[in-house]
Amino acid sequence: MDITNLVHSFRIQDFFDILLITFMIYGLLVWFRDAASRFVLVGIGILGIIYYLARSFQLYLSAAVLQGFFAVILLAMVIIFQEELRRFFERIATWGRFRKSGRVSTLHEEVEIIVQSVATLARQHTGALIVIQGADPLDRHLAGGVPLDGVLSQPLLESIFDPHSIGHDGAVVIDHGRVVRFGCHLPLSTNAEKIGNLGLRHTAALGLSERTDATCIVVSEERGTVSVAFGGRIDVLKSPTELGMILERLYGKKMPKGGAGYLLGWFRRNPLEKATAILLASLLWVAFGYQKDLVRRDFTLPIEYRNLSPQWVIEGTKVTEAKVTLSGPEQAFNLLNPASLRVSVDLSGIREGRQEIELTNDMIRTPANISVVSVSPSRIVVSASRLRTAVFPVDVRTEGNPPPGVVLQRVEVKPTHVTVLVPKRFVGTDLQIPTEPIDLKKITASSTVTARLITPPEVSFEGGKPLSVEVTIRVRPRAAASKGAASAGSLD
Repeated sequence: MDITNLVHSFRIQDFFDILLITFMIYGLLVWFRDAASRFVLVGIGILGIIYYLARSFQLYLSAAVLQGFFAVILLAMVIIFQEELRRFFERIATWGRFRKSGRVSTLHEEVEIIVQSVATLARQHTGALIVIQGADPLDRHLAGGVPLDGVLSQPLLESIFDPHSIGHDGAVVIDHGRVVRFGCHLPLSTNAEKIGNLGLRHTAALGLSERTDATCIVVSEERGTVSVAFGGRIDVLKSPTELGMILERLYGKKMPKGGAGYLLGWFRRNPLEKATAILLASLLWVAFGYQKDLVRRDFTLPIEYRNLSPQWVIEGTKVTEAKVTLSGPEQAFNLLNPASLRVSVDLSGIREGRQEIELTNDMIRTPANISVVSVSPSRIVVSASRLRTAVFPVDVRTEGNPPPGVVLQRVEVKPTHVTVLVPKRFVGTDLQIPTEPIDLKKITASSTVTARLITPPEVSFEGGKPLSVEVTIRVRPRAAASKGAASAGSLD
């Protein structure tokens, strides 16, 4: 790879391209970091590196096999990472959930209420399960429960977990300083290694922490101990006072300070994942996005005539297509939509008569990384004429014959003449403006119909809108005609 060419060909679009892919990879690395399936993700990444090396060293068989494999792996990833992908999209939908104004001042108060309540319940050996909701929605993970939406307080928590309360055996969900639901049942963990000899509350807390970013606090009814489950891990605390430090730390991550402090904190978190994401995004750009050798492609494009004044008309047959040769990287042509390309000819400066117009490269709008090499034909000939005002008679067109028993007497049209715009060559001729055909088979009695005028391609009406005329068709019964003929015979 020529480093010099790479630097010179690097565009601002490539920077944003790499930046976007970096954020996507970073999000995947962070959200899959604590998942059991992360090893599968690592395996896919290794195969991606092998595929890149196979392409670089022109190992055609290996590259073809791996390319087919990656076509199938997309479906496999949906199956393998279905839970992680669901969380990924839920996180996107709830972005910024914890950055609401006015929340920071109440965090310490909430933490103090939870810590004091848990300490009291632990001393009394009263079992409890408290869920502090994070950014992930919990509705699909909860079963049962009673909506409450009450202000968080120590008496409320202690009354819910009172052994005589209906919500004693369930979980309490806290969100933004309010108890939103109590008596809930949580999904149970299936990780036998982590469960060990833990009770049902601990198993439920661990199960929810494996599926969401919620923080679960468990008070053991038998031992009076306090445990915290978060991120698929559960730890037994030495004392209830340790809970305060843990909650302060967790809330601090959810509610970071704004401004420069927040940005600095974000850059300090997960440095390995950020570096890995930048490296992988850069490698992907070099492998698939780097504009290497230029190629040429031929296209047949339509010619678009624009900015022609309504007072002008192009006479004769116009050239409608041009052969255009474009140059650019292969990747750019893969993203190109040929239907969006056209040769745009500006006729705002048209003159009377025949004239040549040069087809230049700037008449074709292409993406920034694709250039126009040649246009064929390089010149086209057009014949333009300024329209003149003229008055021509209306020619009523009919088709068919009147029904049996009806005789056509005469056809009248109003107006008899119309004013139109025509090229110079039509002025002084015997041109007639025809109507749309009128079907005489439908005429059973004298009547007046409205007929639209039809103009030749080079003739137009003032204002651009087609005109209509009123056509009166007068008929009489055939019997009257026969009687008249008989009377004339008797006189002879």
